[in-house]
Amino acid sequence: MAELVDQKCEACRAGAPRVTAEEKRQLMPQIRDWEIAEQDGIERLVRTYPVDGFKNALLFTMKIGELAEEEGHHPAILTEWGRVTVSWWSHKIKGLHVNDFIMAAKTDRIARL
Repeated sequence: MAELVDQKCEACRAGAPRVTAEEKRQLMPQIRDWEIAEQDGIERLVRTYPVDGFKNALLFTMKIGELAEEEGHHPAILTEWGRVTVSWWSHKIKGLHVNDFIMAAKTDRIARL
């Protein structure tokens, strides 16, 4: 399987298959600092990034937003002083798709820049 960060999101339609437990086991090592959390009965990938102050939190949030627009896949983002929490899941299937893992890896790449 190609590195997640090098892949593009595919169009996700209602009824698309969610990732299986085996796929999660294979994908999670590429996004080690992310957790799978359930909210409102929906599994999501969640990570909180520490940042220096509010201005940098806003800048990081904007970079994630630009990525989301480019890929056509959008997260929930909580921007606070000193941290940004990002949640990826596929709304149409109410759960996790490989797209969410791709976007988590790309979000990690933005954080390293």
